[in-house]
Amino acid sequence: MKKGLLIVVLLVVIVAVLVLTGYNGLVRLRENVNLQWSNVEVNYQRRADLIPNLVESVKGFAEQEAEVFENIARLRSGFDEAETPEEYEAVDRQLTTAINIAVEAYPELKSDALFLGLMDELAGTENRIAVARRDYNDASNTYNVKIKTLPASLYAGALGFTPVELFEAVPGSETAPTVNFG
Repeated sequence: MKKGLLIVVLLVVIVAVLVLTGYNGLVRLRENVNLQWSNVEVNYQRRADLIPNLVESVKGFAEQEAEVFENIARLRSGFDEAETPEEYEAVDRQLTTAINIAVEAYPELKSDALFLGLMDELAGTENRIAVARRDYNDASNTYNVKIKTLPASLYAGALGFTPVELFEAVPGSETAPTVNFG
C-alpha cells in the first residue's frame, strides 16, 4: 500500500512539474507575442512622428529653393524687356547679384537630396513596420502552435492561454499611402 501511494505521489509530482514547466514556457511565449506587437506599435508611432515632419521639412526647403529660382527667372526675363545697353547692364547687375546671393545663402541647393532622403526614410520606415509585423506573426504562430499541440493543449485553455490573431492587412492596404506636397 505504501508503495502504491508512493507511486501515486510520484506521478502527481511529475505531472505537476511538467505542467508548471509547460506553464512557464507558455507565459514566455505569450509575453514574446506581446513584445512583438509592442514593436509593431513602436514602428507605427515612429512613422506617425517622423514622416509628417520630414515631409514638412522637405516642403519648406523646396519652397525656399522655388523662391530663389523664381526670382532668378523673373530677373532673367528683364533681358527681354531691356532696350538700351544701360537697361541690359542694370538687368545683368541685378541677376548677377541675385545669383551670388543665392549661391552664398544656398551654396548647395539641396531639394533633390532632401527628396531622396525622404524617399529613403519612407522606404526604411515601411520596411521596419513590415519586419515588426512579420516578427509578431512568427511569435504568434509559435505560441498558437504550442497551445494547440500536446501536451500543452491538455492544460493551456484551462490556464487561460488562448490563441492570438495573426496580423492581417486591412482591405485596401495593398495601395501605398499617398505623400502629398501640395
